[in-house]
Amino acid sequence: MSDTSKPPAQKRVISNGVSTVVTRIAPSPTGQMHIGTVRSALFNYLWAKHNRGTFLVRIEDTDTQRNRPEWTQMIWDDFAWCGLVPDKKYIQSEHIARHQALLEQLVREGKAYLSREPSKNEPGKEVEVVRLKNAGKRVSFDDLIRGEIVFDTAELGDFVIARSLTEPLYHFAVVVDDADAQVSHVIRGEDILSSTPRQILIQEALGIPRPIYAHLPLILSADRKKLSKRQHVVSLAEYRDEGFLPEAIINYLALLGWNPGTSEEHFSLSELVERFSFEGVQKSGAIFDRTKLLSVNQHWMRALSDDDFIARGNFGAPDAEKLKKAVPLLKERAHTFAEARELLSGELSGLFSAPALDPAKLTAKELPERPGMTKTALETLQEAVKSLSDGVSAEAVKEAIMPLADAEEAEGKGGRGAVLWPLRYALSGQERSPDPFTLVAILGPDESVSRIQNAIAILKG
Repeated sequence: MSDTSKPPAQKRVISNGVSTVVTRIAPSPTGQMHIGTVRSALFNYLWAKHNRGTFLVRIEDTDTQRNRPEWTQMIWDDFAWCGLVPDKKYIQSEHIARHQALLEQLVREGKAYLSREPSKNEPGKEVEVVRLKNAGKRVSFDDLIRGEIVFDTAELGDFVIARSLTEPLYHFAVVVDDADAQVSHVIRGEDILSSTPRQILIQEALGIPRPIYAHLPLILSADRKKLSKRQHVVSLAEYRDEGFLPEAIINYLALLGWNPGTSEEHFSLSELVERFSFEGVQKSGAIFDRTKLLSVNQHWMRALSDDDFIARGNFGAPDAEKLKKAVPLLKERAHTFAEARELLSGELSGLFSAPALDPAKLTAKELPERPGMTKTALETLQEAVKSLSDGVSAEAVKEAIMPLADAEEAEGKGGRGAVLWPLRYALSGQERSPDPFTLVAILGPDESVSRIQNAIAILKG
């Protein structure tokens, strides 16, 4: 195989007799959808929609030993979740009679033949396979990403295209299905590039048109190796369960191998449709960077309205009013909805129920020479918080409380922490929590005063 030229100019794409773009993705229902399959589906979708064409999904379900109906449904659910809704749906097994008829046709025409051979799976037995007659010529094609590619097919020999006249193999079935669906562009991963010469020879034997090919760069780990299920999160379901948004998954996967030609990083699906071209697709492998994905996901989480954020966060049933007030905090700190839920059950848990307080922690900033200073500070703070109105902002709370902390610091006593720490701990019950101004704003003055009074009572013993 040789890769001999730059990708052809964009204007050649809708040529060679192709007036309507039809693309496809053809997953098998044998497990959870790989993130690489989603990326391939996305590029197929983008190219079809960019050219006002047709995007179809074909379920390749002829492996009866590994297929499961629930995986087929998951494929439809996954694409719907991502927004990659197909214009047409195909089930490969429904076309098996068509595959068988064309196999028989090739045998009748002398372009393929039956061959009895030792079984690879059952020693001592013979099987009858169907082999394609291969003249061993050189075939070439223009790949939209890699330019002209040439294969010497002599090394393939007369390769097997079916286990029998009733059991076509992948290469044969996919060629027939693509032709029957009038697929104009086959856009798939670089790992399937070596399959192309076999499929071209089958196309020529059947006398069917050759589609335009584009082989996408592989998605690689940081060490430039193929993503491994053992070492990496590779299924779409796992990312969805972690609380990644489909907008972020689509946005990030588009950038794995495609460059918009600008410094822009955030694109909606409709914006990607408008901007996508093969001129921006790289040949070399695309490095999967989880940190970057988290950043993109946080961008899309922050772009949600507060109501939409709550609706999509699956937060259970905490106090709705407090939850809504906490949304800005969650948007600031969380990169996924799973992280947001962890914050609510951990660092922010005190927002939703009165916390149990440890007197030792409450007085952690108290000076030995000033016993009772924490109780005195809380009593002063209590009066300041009482003066606040419902719906007060964190900034307004800060304006009311900071002078008290500044005064403590100016007197050279315990510093601001002697005031702000016991307030924050009394309100949250957590050693790590939002600042006390934000806590008062979320809890409201009444509940804040109640919690401060509880802390004072604990200190009184």
